[in-house]
Amino acid sequence: MIGIYVLIVMIVMIIVLSVCGVIFLGWLITKLGPSGIELPEKRAGRLGENFASTVIQEILHDDDIMLTNVRIMAEGKETELDNLIINKHGIFIIEVKNYSGELFGEEEDDEWIKTKMTPGGSFYQKTVRNPIKQVNRQIYILSRFLKENDIHVWVDGFVFFVQNNSPIESKYVLRTQRDIDMAIHGGEEVVREEYIRKIEEMTMMDCSRVGFL
Repeated sequence: MIGIYVLIVMIVMIIVLSVCGVIFLGWLITKLGPSGIELPEKRAGRLGENFASTVIQEILHDDDIMLTNVRIMAEGKETELDNLIINKHGIFIIEVKNYSGELFGEEEDDEWIKTKMTPGGSFYQKTVRNPIKQVNRQIYILSRFLKENDIHVWVDGFVFFVQNNSPIESKYVLRTQRDIDMAIHGGEEVVREEYIRKIEEMTMMDCSRVGFL
């Protein structure tokens, strides 16, 4: 009888390990691609986010709070924020784009066109989602998330182009470290200390933290 129980436990463990293995493999393929090598676009995005985080950290004030890779959900909509800055001047989303090549598009377009010439002389183009519309969606979801938790503060959002190749001039576009500094420190002091701490606690559940207490 004990032998049967042991056999059942072993079978259950094998099934659980198999399922976990499949889930991990799916995650790995998403990150690295079927060959197990990190996809160029994933690598560019990761390097761009790391670079942007360093750039932002250099201009943080002692009472600024910076959270990275923040996942939030409101009204059934989910999003991930590359960088979330919380301070007495406001709540700021900074989405990072590390596009190489040249971009073409307008602020109202759903998609932009990215063109690039390879070192071998080959020309290619592809469409990318308009990051301005992406950050506006993030602003909406974060605003709703805060209101659902009885926090009524203004949320600003920006796109930082690591390659400084935005095709448009816009209030949403950040090109330099000085632009970032002005965006997160240039306004009046409008957020109370208790709100800052409450927002930090709510958004730290699934993110990395960088900054100062």
